[in-house]
Amino acid sequence: MGEIREPLRELMCGLPQALEVMGERWSFMILRASFNGLHHFEEFLSELGIARNILSNRLAKLVEHGILKRDPCAEDKRKIEYRLTAKGMDLLPAMVALRQWGQKYGSEVVENPVLVDERDRLPIGPLSILSHDGRILGPADLHLVERSNLGVRADGSKAKPGNALGHGDVVDLGSIRASKSAA
Repeated sequence: MGEIREPLRELMCGLPQALEVMGERWSFMILRASFNGLHHFEEFLSELGIARNILSNRLAKLVEHGILKRDPCAEDKRKIEYRLTAKGMDLLPAMVALRQWGQKYGSEVVENPVLVDERDRLPIGPLSILSHDGRILGPADLHLVERSNLGVRADGSKAKPGNALGHGDVVDLGSIRASKSAA
């Protein structure tokens, strides 16, 4: 991934911190349940089949790290609801990527229900790594550079940030593929 390597013993990237919070099966299962609309301790307990003490511990950790928030239930102030925060919602792409990876390489489980695009109700495509301007990148396109060299291309020229894709933007992959095969 370029001419430099990450210092693997140091915690200089977000992965070790993310794994500290989420690197455990039950945390992901609670997050998945939250994305599926569960909010109450007893719901998590019955739906996940998790031990009460483990659930309590994991919920506390997710709240401590700002992934879930604890709120009194509107109907009964004695009950607590666990709701995803913006930080928790930002984990959705990681959850979908792990789900897709598990479907591709896991046991032969036929997905039901199927995760679809709300507008067309067709299965979502595979998650991709995108450049700053929306180009799909593969492993050969990824490189590590020192922060001081951001935007400096291999030939020494300077890159300028492009227009990033926004929520709901459409990319015509057919025309991109056609232009690449014509070149």
